[in-house]
Amino acid sequence: MSDPATGRLAGRPTAAVDCGTNTIKLLISDPTGPLAREVRMVRLGQGVDATGRLADEALERAWAALDEYAALITAHGVPPQNIRFCATSATRDAANADVFAAGVRARLGVDPEVLTGHEEAALSFAGAVSGLRTPPVPPVLVVDIGGGSTELILGEDHPRYGHSMDIGSVRQHERHLHSDPPTAAEVAACVADIEAHLDECPVPAGEAATVVGVAGTIISIAAGVLGLERYDRDAIDQARLPVGEVHAMVDRLVAMSVAERLALPWMHPGRADVIDAGALVLSCVLRRTSVTELVVSEADILDGIAHSILHR
Repeated sequence: MSDPATGRLAGRPTAAVDCGTNTIKLLISDPTGPLAREVRMVRLGQGVDATGRLADEALERAWAALDEYAALITAHGVPPQNIRFCATSATRDAANADVFAAGVRARLGVDPEVLTGHEEAALSFAGAVSGLRTPPVPPVLVVDIGGGSTELILGEDHPRYGHSMDIGSVRQHERHLHSDPPTAAEVAACVADIEAHLDECPVPAGEAATVVGVAGTIISIAAGVLGLERYDRDAIDQARLPVGEVHAMVDRLVAMSVAERLALPWMHPGRADVIDAGALVLSCVLRRTSVTELVVSEADILDGIAHSILHR
């Protein structure tokens, strides 16, 4: 049956796509739960901060990922009405965003929705908080560190404050961390840039009683703090990490070369070169709070998008 207000086909599977600066993620689900969850590291935002355009090679990587996703969406019988494709920081900033939109339309039959920072923050909060098995002590601060931007969202049952800042892992790495490993001067410049953005952020992070971290940078750091031999979603999801141990892992990652990071058993090769910058963002945010632990959630903006399809 079709929902007359939205055109969505009730009871049929839905497909949520989150296209960020570093990754493109897919979640296919139906009323019984998730059917497929995929992530591809495509680095769509490669060079966008410097050139203002999506690079041809980055677009080719994105097309390859979307061709795979299109096949999965078809195999699960998801109708176009039940697909939502949300594009975040990289395509907000690109002069050739129309080329990207045409490619998405050709492969998935839908137009990408370029989220505002406010929309991105609200979806991240909904995904992260709804995924927690133990209700968090409010106010809750959700920290979502992407490739091009970082979202801070503070609220109780719903967001009360939300803000998106242009300080993601890829963007900050390209701006400041040019050596391998980065020099002390480069790290200081990166931290100063992050702190300047946080100074301007209207979200009162210091009010947080609980901090929930989502997305790849934080999940990777959690794997390191937990000492995992490989990525383990079940071990990472809902983990509560002492803040002191998080800071120690950040310092360790920043001091490593890319080759040393690649040797870590839990490190995704597509994240090893830029995790230093993303880790510094996390450390700076945590230092502005008084919490003693970081709660890690595997549910993130993608889950928020999936939830929104059912309620739009």
